[in-house]
Amino acid sequence: MQTRIVAPELFAMAKRGLNDVVPLDGSLEKYSLCTFARFWLPMGVQIKTKIMKTYTKSIALAALTLALAGSARGADETVAGKWKGQFDSQIGLQKYTYEFKVDGTNLTGKAIGEREMGTNEVAITEGTVSTNGISFVEPLKFGDNELRIEYTGKVSGDEIKFHRKVGDVAEEDFVAKRVKETEPKAEVKPEARAGTNSPPAKP
Repeated sequence: MQTRIVAPELFAMAKRGLNDVVPLDGSLEKYSLCTFARFWLPMGVQIKTKIMKTYTKSIALAALTLALAGSARGADETVAGKWKGQFDSQIGLQKYTYEFKVDGTNLTGKAIGEREMGTNEVAITEGTVSTNGISFVEPLKFGDNELRIEYTGKVSGDEIKFHRKVGDVAEEDFVAKRVKETEPKAEVKPEARAGTNSPPAKP
């Protein structure tokens, strides 16, 4: 005959632990198989669920790490190099050349601006590269005045769509295009033709 154990007794067993539920002498006469199934099966399901959640989180974290590493490598390949763009402003047409170098998420290089009043070249500062695009600052000087020009850009193939903020004075949107380096063509020497510059025939 199986002994029925009511819910309060099962709750007390759970608090006492396995050594209290299963007698150390191996005697199971007081407890039925049904009782153990109702007590331990839910616990097994909970443990399995926790393991699956931990495993899923680990896979997601690894995928995110690989994605970030891939985006950093991709940014290095797509942003580094020379770019040119131009736009109209309050001081007339401005033409710019940007030369970028990428190291991880750090962006360095220089900005060369051409305008009616002259040409200036400055090293960019605060440059960053991320999955959302690039950003940097062009610290420009006009006489004794320092001007902070902030750039944000979206890279798409061989184009960067820039938004340029000149302090609190003006803002411009323009597109810079990649300058593709052309390999110098090898000089082809003409082949000597047979009979050319041959000595005259003897009479």
